[in-house]
Formats: sequence, C-alpha cells, structure tokens
Amino acid sequence: MTATVSTTDTPLNASRATRPGIARKAKAYLALTKPRVIELLLVSTLPTMIYAERGFPSIGLILATLVGGAFAAGSAGAFNCYIDRDIDKLMHRTENRPLVTGEVTPREALVFSWLLGAAAIAILWFGANPLSAWLGLGAIFFYVVIYTIILKRRTAQNIVWGGAAGCFPVLIAWAAVTNSVEWPALILFMVIFLWTPPHYWPLSMRYGEDYRNAKVPMLGAIAGAKVVSVQVVLYAWAMVACSLLMVPAGGAGWVYTVTAVLAGAWFLYESHALYNRAQREDIPDKRAMKVFHGSISYLTLLFIALAVDPFVGPAVIGG
Repeated sequence: MTATVSTTDTPLNASRATRPGIARKAKAYLALTKPRVIELLLVSTLPTMIYAERGFPSIGLILATLVGGAFAAGSAGAFNCYIDRDIDKLMHRTENRPLVTGEVTPREALVFSWLLGAAAIAILWFGANPLSAWLGLGAIFFYVVIYTIILKRRTAQNIVWGGAAGCFPVLIAWAAVTNSVEWPALILFMVIFLWTPPHYWPLSMRYGEDYRNAKVPMLGAIAGAKVVSVQVVLYAWAMVACSLLMVPAGGAGWVYTVTAVLAGAWFLYESHALYNRAQREDIPDKRAMKVFHGSISYLTLLFIALAVDPFVGPAVIGG
C-alpha cells in the first residue's frame, strides 16, 4: 500500500501562506506614511494641546487630534512617495520604499493617500472642530503641492518654505483646544519653521550624492560645507531667539524658560562645532548627522518642557 501525498495547499496551508502576505502589504502601506516623520510631528501636538488647555484636554479630543493629525501627515507622506517615485529609485536612502520595490502599485498608493487624507479631515472636523480640519487640509496641501510638486526639484530653498508643512501640527493642536490660533501657537509655528533647515540640511549633506544623482537641489548637496554650516548657525540662533518669545508673549513659566535656554545653548554649541569643522574642510558624515540627531533631541526637550510648564508655577512675566 502506498500513500498519496498532495502537492497542493490545503485550505489551512493557504490561509497560513496568505497571512504573511497581508502583513507585508500592511507594512508597505505603513511605510508609505513615513511613520518616523509622523512620530516627530506628534511630539509637538500633545504638549501644545496641554499648554493651550493649561491642563489635560479630554481624552476624546486628544485622540481625535492625534489620530487626525497622524492621518493627515500620513496622507501627505503617501502622496509624496507617489509623486517622487521616479527619483526615489535613484537614491540609496529611498530605494526600499514600497513604490520602488513594487510592494504597492502607484494606483494603490494614490487611492490610499486620498482615503487617508479624507479620513484625517473627517476625524478633525467631527472629533475636534472645523478650524483644525481646515488647518489639517492646509498641511496636506502645503506638503504635497507647495513642497513636493512646486519647490522640491526647483530651488535650494525647498526645505525652508516647504518645511512649513511640518509646523502645522502646533496650529492644529492649538485650534483643537481653543478653536482659535493665538500668539503662542504662532510662536511655536515659527520655532519649528526655523528649526527645519538646521535639522534637514545636515542630513542632505550626509546624502548629498543621492540628491545630486536625483537632481534634487537640496542645499546640503549642492553647496559646500562652509555655506551650509553658516546657514545652520544663523537659523539655529533665530530658532533659539524665537523660542524665548514664549516668555514675554506666550505666558511661559520657569520650566519652559530654563529648558529653552539650556537646550538652545547646547544646540547652538553643536551648530558652531559644525561650522568650525567646516572652516577646516573637515566634515565627516558623523559630525553632520550629530547635528541632525541633536536637532530632534532639542525639539523633543523643548516640547516636553512645554507640556510640563503649566503644572509647575506661574508665568515668568506677569505670573
């Protein structure tokens, strides 16, 4: 007697084979949203809500704002991946993105982008208020149209003006709590606006060859280290000065003030260290990336202090 062994999948085996495929597809869709960028954006959202409320907003409002904001950022990121799929395949930094590897088709990415954007606006509109929804729509428009389509491939100032899209979360957060946009929100908007160039230009120095191959005129790729380092220092000083405006104009207390001074001084030191190395034409990738990573630490510390500030003492001026 001989046993017959089937070489076809049973329904159980087929189900097991399908699961990894579904998980891989879901991971590819997640990658389209640029989750690391979303994480960075959300770092500024909740602290701004707490500061605007001078306490904790309702859980429902927090969730609606965070989820709506994350979906808006994810939609913008997915649109960016769709539009830039031709240059992403030319750069080592982006060659594993789902549209380059074929894990997601252009049509799937475009539909996903629209659905995620629509969900973001709906969540903000009904979970927070119409003003925050309009600001969410503005953030998507700014990143997709102003930055990705118009500026990115045309000017070395692309990240300066296009980076304003990353400033919208503080406006959305403030509007979600107060249904308005007031001076503290505008100051925080400008802090992130001025933070973006010294954050991103060191990264573009590190991946300069990638950007040159793709013909994307990032300043760090087309200008020398001396020029870039000067710009980094100037923007860093402007950013730190702007952060201190929260004291006279934003009602900040001692926790925020001390953190803004100390963290700002540390980031200025790192920026000047980059500048000094550039004058000697000795800029290893690690030094440029140290400023990049340092900028993330600076912003995180600043917004943690912003969240803690309302619970510890009065305002420095007029408190």
